[in-house]
Amino acid sequence: MIGLATVRKVPPRLMLGEVKPVADAKTLEALAAHRYELMASYAREVRAACAAEMSRLKASGQQAAAEKLQKVRHWMHRDGDKVPHALRVDIEKARAEHPSLDKLLTMREELRQVWTRTNVSGEQLVADLQAWCQRAESSGIKALQEFSLKLRAAHA
Repeated sequence: MIGLATVRKVPPRLMLGEVKPVADAKTLEALAAHRYELMASYAREVRAACAAEMSRLKASGQQAAAEKLQKVRHWMHRDGDKVPHALRVDIEKARAEHPSLDKLLTMREELRQVWTRTNVSGEQLVADLQAWCQRAESSGIKALQEFSLKLRAAHA
């Protein structure tokens, strides 16, 4: 408040440039360096997809299904070990009832696996990232397609 504190170090910001035709080693490097920011962005996409699905359910008169989804939507984008045990069954039911949300969550876990595997060569990780982007873009889910473009535009 009185100006005595100064910021010494700030976390690096994700830089987005031109969208590359395919992901490369620089994209993988950016993914590893900015994984927390990217996964927070992915979580926002999942929450937005949940909100859109709830709106669709309410508009079609399926209020009970929308309420079930409302109950678990704050936990759907989390890792399985972070979810309260009482909600795990409800989340699995919601995933079974809504295939597009299930696809989003499955792809999230696959993307997380790209940087957690340390016993694989860099070339294999780049190939896995390229395959993930290709599957995301061919999924037909708008949130996945946009996120894949964002990944391919990232650079370190």
